This record gives sequence, C-alpha cells and structure tokens, in this order.
Amino acid sequence: MHYTGTIWRPPYEAASLLLEVTAGCTHHSCKFCTLYSDLPTPFQLSPMDHVEADLQEAQAQLELWGQRHRVRRTFLTGGNPFVLHPKRLLDIATRVKDHFPQNETIGCFARVTDITQKSDEALAALQAAGYDGLTIGIETGDDQALAFMNKGYRAEDILQQCRRLDQAGIGYHFFYLTGISGAGRGEEGARATAAVCNQLHPRRIGASMLTLYPDAPLYQEVQAGRWQEAGELEKYRELKALVDALDIPVWFGALGASNAIPMEGTLPKDKATLSTLLDHISRGMNEAQLRQYRTQLDHL
Repeated sequence: MHYTGTIWRPPYEAASLLLEVTAGCTHHSCKFCTLYSDLPTPFQLSPMDHVEADLQEAQAQLELWGQRHRVRRTFLTGGNPFVLHPKRLLDIATRVKDHFPQNETIGCFARVTDITQKSDEALAALQAAGYDGLTIGIETGDDQALAFMNKGYRAEDILQQCRRLDQAGIGYHFFYLTGISGAGRGEEGARATAAVCNQLHPRRIGASMLTLYPDAPLYQEVQAGRWQEAGELEKYRELKALVDALDIPVWFGALGASNAIPMEGTLPKDKATLSTLLDHISRGMNEAQLRQYRTQLDHL
C-alpha cells in the first residue's frame, strides 16, 4: 500500500479500509499544527495508478483472509481529501465499488473551505456515490481564535457550508480543539462553538487538547509574548462550558492521546454525568500532574 508519513484517522474509522488519495494538507498554515511535518512536501496528490494498485492489493489480501465482503466503509487518508475535484472523488468512489461491491460509504477529513469550492449539484452527486461521515476540524466557533490561528474561515462559514452538507444529505463529525482561544478565553470560545454547533447536525463532536510543540508556528507566538497557553485545569473548565452549552443530540468524546483523562457520552442523556466529571477534574485534580502528562507527549 502507498502510505506516506504518519497516517491519521479518527478513532471511529478503525474498521474502515484506509486508502491514500492525498498526503498532507492543502492549507498547511494553522499555527498550532505539526501533524504533517514529517512529509517531504506540504501536500501531494496520489496518482490514480497508485490508488488503483492499492485497491487491488487490498482486495487480494482481504480475499486471502476471506474478508473482502466485510469492507463496508472506506476512509480516504490525508489532511483534507475532500478538496479534490468532484470528478476525481467520483472516480475514486467508482473504483472502490468495483473492488468492494459491499462498500456502502466513503469518509475522509475535510476543511470547511473544501465544501465552499463545490456546487450543490456536486455535493448531491458525491452523496449519491456514497460520501458520508466527513470529519471536519472546525476547532472552534470563536472568530478571534480562528483568525489568529490562520484557519482560513470564520464561524459563519462553518454554519453556511455545513448547512449545505445537511441539504445534500452528507453527514459530518466535528473536532474541537480545547485551548485554542488561549488563556482566559477558553470558556468564551466554548460557548461560541456551542452556539455554532447548536444550529447544525454533527453526528459526533470529538475534543482534542491543544498541545504545543517547538516546530509549530504557535510556539514562536508564545515566545514572542503574542499568545498565552491556557492552563490544564482551565482547559477542563472550557470543556465543561462546551458540554453545558450544547443542546443538540450528539455523541461527545475526548478520547485522543492529547486528553489526559478520556471520556465520552451521548448528549443529552449523559450531559449531567460529563459535566459533573469535568467539574470534579477542574476542581480536584492537580495542575502540575496534568501538565506533566502534556509535556511528556512526544507526538500526538
């Protein structure tokens, strides 16, 4: 299989066939991000002959194991494969179906700006071809933080473009980045994010905690005194503010390595339990111990 660098996927894509169609991210300008720093170029497109060869290899291997029929979902790897032209995405979907007839859906990471580039007709065609369950790192609904971190869109863009996904029938999941608003502004940013999410229909909201590494541009902003990182307990107060302000039915979880204390639940059923747990952490845990966990994270 043609895999380039570290392959990132959400936890809920563990059972999916991982197919590389891009490597890296077209934006590659978020100040906090180091996910693709091990790649030779910020973004590269996989040749279609590589995609076809990988599908053939996966088909042959899974047939050998007697598991070809179990492939029901494919996850396209790379920072934002949804940036690809609709014709290329449709070509990929056709090839996936040719090799795995039982495949039902195709997912991938997507940026908000990837949706902007596609017409309503293109989105409808992609939905009909099986594209569903996109994972979008919205990070926050805090416009000040979005601008400072150079995300390339505003909260209003999240609303507009995800409403278009709703209209097309393409489901989506959000990632929230705890701590992105900086010291003293986390709870404000969390409430702004909930205000955005409450107008949309994400299936999941997964939270990661901002972790600074020296090769991130944000590290230089901290060194220059232009940005201050939130404390660990402050981040848990921020998460509590987010959970408390969400009033839509949605799965919520903080399960990645950046979260020292994993948790998950379904809102509204588990809202009180999650809120109580987060309150207990922010009031009863030790800042130094939580900070030690973060400083020992070699990589996300």
